[in-house]
Amino acid sequence: MSDFAYPYAANLVRVRDALRVKESFDLLEKRIRLGERQAAFFCVDGFIKDEMFEKVLEHFCKLTEKQLKEAPDADAFLDAYVTYIEAQTTDKLDVFVSMVLSGAVGMVADGFDKALILDPRTYPSRAIEEPESDRLLRGPHEGFVETLVCNTALIRRRIRDPQLTVRLWQIGRRSRTDVVVCYLDDKVNRRHLRALEQKLAAIRVDALTLGQESLRECLLPGQIWNPFPRFRYTERPDTAAACLYDGNVIVLVDGTPSALIVPTGIFDFIQDINDYYFTPFIGTFFKFVRGFMFLLSLLFVPTWYVLSLHHTLLPERLWFIFVNHPNGVSIFFQLIVSEFLIDMLRLASLNTPNVLSNSFAVIGALVLGEFGVSSGLFVHEVVMFMAFTSISNFVLPSFELGFSVKYCRMLLLTLTYMFDFWGFFAGLLVIVLVVCFTKTIEGYTYLYPLIPFDKDALVSALFRRRIRVKQNNRRL
Repeated sequence: MSDFAYPYAANLVRVRDALRVKESFDLLEKRIRLGERQAAFFCVDGFIKDEMFEKVLEHFCKLTEKQLKEAPDADAFLDAYVTYIEAQTTDKLDVFVSMVLSGAVGMVADGFDKALILDPRTYPSRAIEEPESDRLLRGPHEGFVETLVCNTALIRRRIRDPQLTVRLWQIGRRSRTDVVVCYLDDKVNRRHLRALEQKLAAIRVDALTLGQESLRECLLPGQIWNPFPRFRYTERPDTAAACLYDGNVIVLVDGTPSALIVPTGIFDFIQDINDYYFTPFIGTFFKFVRGFMFLLSLLFVPTWYVLSLHHTLLPERLWFIFVNHPNGVSIFFQLIVSEFLIDMLRLASLNTPNVLSNSFAVIGALVLGEFGVSSGLFVHEVVMFMAFTSISNFVLPSFELGFSVKYCRMLLLTLTYMFDFWGFFAGLLVIVLVVCFTKTIEGYTYLYPLIPFDKDALVSALFRRRIRVKQNNRRL
């Protein structure tokens, strides 16, 4: 039975109660006459295109009773007199309420056992501009925005293929947040897609409070201690389109100006869109630099620390890299304090106004650098090596992976301080085991294409191939 199979007055009361029109000033109700019948429109102020809605009202008000008799129900009325392309009917009150609250216009009319829904919505959004955290040396300078429809259009602009599938989900019992899953139907791995869709269907939450990050926590509810990221993020539509061509799945969340890329393994983080805006030789060089800096940021400081405890094991000509004039503070505690101070500066920079950013940089450099060494809190070697490690973290295109490396580095330092060489090698073993046993969101190995071994995919991950010989690899 239809939820609107009641007299017009009863339907009007039920809709008003469901929307709570009287309690919210931005919920609008507009009543008109359709011939000799009554009708009411419901919408949210600020979400509709006023000019288009006025034309619809003008068109409806000109309809005569004779014309309305030729369209006895809502479906016939929709086919005969609704010229707007984004229109539908529904017999469910909860669907009607959800569509109105998301920005559509709903109409309840006398004599119709269904409601009419028009979709002239337009969301407030900022201009398309290049994302701050995902810049290019060459290439298009545009990025995703907070409006979902705009983001899907940016991808459609680059992939004019009917195989591009854009599926809409609504997640959250109360928020009903729009989530879009994009993939190329003839390239996507069906097992990966099916696993992702099963996880989306199993989400039972009231709201995605923080949008994309809330969705990530729902998809990976058990990731508490494992620091390695299971998703890649991008704010660039060209990156998203390239990943779709490679068989990946893109997840977009309304209100979030970035996309989730799945599946994601550890080798995916050494790739960046900049590699493909240069020649294959330069792009390959960038990849090797990125991979080398990843290992260096993880192992350089712990290796230096463990060797500083046993510098006599090295040739005497290499002793200059170790601390020649130690102070009263342990090298381990200097390194740990430096790690926390660097994070403190990073967090403080997020809350520093742009007009004060230069002053903040000068103060941070003086206090943590010159004054820290002069006061005897740090030695020169610790400041230099930690500064180098911090800079190397920014070479990685993923902030999430950078923090993962940081936590692993602190684990190595702590175990080395506690158990010397044995602690250092035990820490390396723990990190290797964590990476080996980490699974992607679809439940597959994090080390693909190394495990399981896929020669073509591994070559594509390590080397920048020419486009005309590049293969569209699928994950196992």
